[in-house]
Amino acid sequence: MDIRNIAIIAHVDHGKTTLVDWMLKQTHAFRENQAEMQQTTILDSNDLEREKGITILAKNTAVFYNDTKINIIDTPGHADFSGEVERVIHMADGALLIVDAAEGPLPQTHFVLQKALNYNLKIIVVINKIDRKDARPREVLREVEELFLHLANHEDQLHFPVLYTIGKEGKAWNNLPSDPSEPVDLSPLFETILSTIPRPQGEQDKPFMLLVSSMDFDPYKGTYAIGKVIQGTLRAGDTVNQWMENERLGTCKVEHIYTSKGLEREEVSIGITGDIIAITGVPDVRIGQTLAHCEIQTGLPKIAIEEPTMKILFQPNTSPFAGRDGTFVTARQLQERIEKEKITNVGLKIEENPDGNGFLLSGRGELHLAILFEQLRREGYEFQVGKPEVITKEIEGVQHEPFEELTIEIPKEYIGVITEELGKRKGELLDTKTDERSITRMIYKISSKNLIGFRGDMLTKTRGNGLFASRMIGYFPEEPPVKHLRNGVLIATESGVSTSYALETVQGRGKALIGPGVDVYEGMIIGINNRQEDIEINVTKTKKLTNVRSNAEIATVLEPPLELSLEQCLDFIEDDELLEVTPNHLRLRKKLLKKVDRERANRHH
Repeated sequence: MDIRNIAIIAHVDHGKTTLVDWMLKQTHAFRENQAEMQQTTILDSNDLEREKGITILAKNTAVFYNDTKINIIDTPGHADFSGEVERVIHMADGALLIVDAAEGPLPQTHFVLQKALNYNLKIIVVINKIDRKDARPREVLREVEELFLHLANHEDQLHFPVLYTIGKEGKAWNNLPSDPSEPVDLSPLFETILSTIPRPQGEQDKPFMLLVSSMDFDPYKGTYAIGKVIQGTLRAGDTVNQWMENERLGTCKVEHIYTSKGLEREEVSIGITGDIIAITGVPDVRIGQTLAHCEIQTGLPKIAIEEPTMKILFQPNTSPFAGRDGTFVTARQLQERIEKEKITNVGLKIEENPDGNGFLLSGRGELHLAILFEQLRREGYEFQVGKPEVITKEIEGVQHEPFEELTIEIPKEYIGVITEELGKRKGELLDTKTDERSITRMIYKISSKNLIGFRGDMLTKTRGNGLFASRMIGYFPEEPPVKHLRNGVLIATESGVSTSYALETVQGRGKALIGPGVDVYEGMIIGINNRQEDIEINVTKTKKLTNVRSNAEIATVLEPPLELSLEQCLDFIEDDELLEVTPNHLRLRKKLLKKVDRERANRHH
C-alpha cells in the first residue's frame, strides 16, 4: 500500500478543520447517509475545542485517494500546546501550511513551521479563504516567502508548491483563479500531496520498531499506544520489548492493531512500515517509549519537549462553599486525576507544594493551564488555584526569565491605547507596519511575567477588536517587576445572599462581578474598585421596611455584572488572592477571608 503522512499547520481560525472536513467528504470517508456528511468541524471532537475554536489535542485521521492512503495529523495551532506539536511532527513526512488569504502568516504558524522545517518536512503552502472580501493572496504569498527565508535551514526548503483554496466549499487551484465560482474540487491538493510529500522511509524486512507519539483511552480496550511504524511489520499476538531510550522496561504481547480510516479506527491483522497505527495490550505505556522486536537491543531517542514556562498553585477548595458543587473534591482525587493527565499531556509537570497543602502545576503558558482547569471542572472536579507565576532559571550566576514575542494586529485608532499599556509593561517595540486595510501590526519583545493580565486588558480597551498572539523566544536576564497595574477589589464583609439594594452602593464604587440573589461569603471578591485600594462592602444588606415608598426605590436599574472567563480570572488575581473553580461557579476570593487576618498579614509585611 502506498502511504503519505502529512501534518497540518495553521493558525487558529485559518480554516484547517473545514478543509480537512472536505478532504474526508470528497474521498468518501463517510457513506452518503452518514451524519458527518452534513457536519462541519468534524475533527474538533472535544467540546472545549468547539467552543474555543482551537485544536488542543493532535488527532489522526486518514483518507484514501486513488490507491494511496493519506494519514492526516492535525497539529494544535497554539504555542502553549508545543508539547502536542513536538510529538505529532515525529509521525509526519510533510506538512500542509494553511494561511488565511487576508490575515497572512501569524506567530503561532511561525512556531509550528519552525518545528516542521527543523524536522526537514516537505511543505505545501495552502492560501485559504481566497473568497474573503479583504483577501490579498499575492501579498500573503510574499509574506509566506519572507517567513521561509527567515526560518529555512537550507535552500531546498525555499522551493515549495502553492495552492489556492476555498476551504468551506472544498475547492482548490494550482494558480490563483480568475473566477472562484467555477465548479472544481480538491483534486489539485490531493495530486500535489502525492507528487510532493515523500513516502515514509523505513524498510519492510527489518525487525519492527515504533516510537509512541500519542495515546488514547477507551473503557473497553484500555490504553492505545499510537505511533508511526519506523521499520518492519507487526502482527496481533507478536511479542515486543518496551524501551525508554536505552533502558528496557519489559516485554509485552500485542493484543489488537488498529489503523485510521476516515475518523474511525479499523482493526487490522498487520501494521506495515510507514503507517500510523494504534496498539492495545502494552502495560504502563508512555509517550516517548519505543516498542521493538525482541532482536533489537536499544530504543529510539525520546521526544524532546520544551520546558514549562509558568507554574501555578493547585489545591483542594477550602472556601466556605467547598463541596457544594463538585463530585471530586479531595486532595487524593485531584492528585490521581493530575497524574493521569500527565501521561498524555506531556508539557505538564507536577510537584508537591513546598509551603504545605496542594501541588505546583507547571505548563507552557496561561492557556495551557486554563484549558486543563476548564476540562477538570467539566468532569466534576472542584479546586482552587493561585496567581500564575513564571518559572525563572539561573544561567551563569544570573537569574533569567522567559520572554515572548508578542504580535498585535489592531485598527489604527487603538494604537495609542496599546502603546501606552505596553509601555507600562516594559514591552520593547521591534517592528510596526500598517497594511492597505488600515490594520496595524506591531511586534514587541516582552517578559512573560509582564504579559500576564494583558490579554484581558487589551480585549476591554480595544472592545474586542485586537488580534493578539505570542510565542516564547527564550530566556533573558530578569527585569524588575512592573508596579501594580490592576485596580483594587470590592470584598464581601458578610456571608449571605446579595441584594439589589446593596449592589446599588457597589455601582457607585466600581464594577460588580456578581448580580443580585448570589450566595456570597466573607472575603469573597464581588467587584472591581474604581481606585487602587481594596474596600470591604456588605452586599447582603436589605432595606429597612417602612410604609412609605419613594420613587427612588422603583427606579433602581443595576448594570449587568462583569462576567470573567476562567482565563480572565487567572489574569486578574493577585498574590494574596485565589480563584475557586467548581463545575458551576468561578469565584474570586482573598487567601485570608477574615479582615483581621488580612490586616495582621499586612502589618507583618
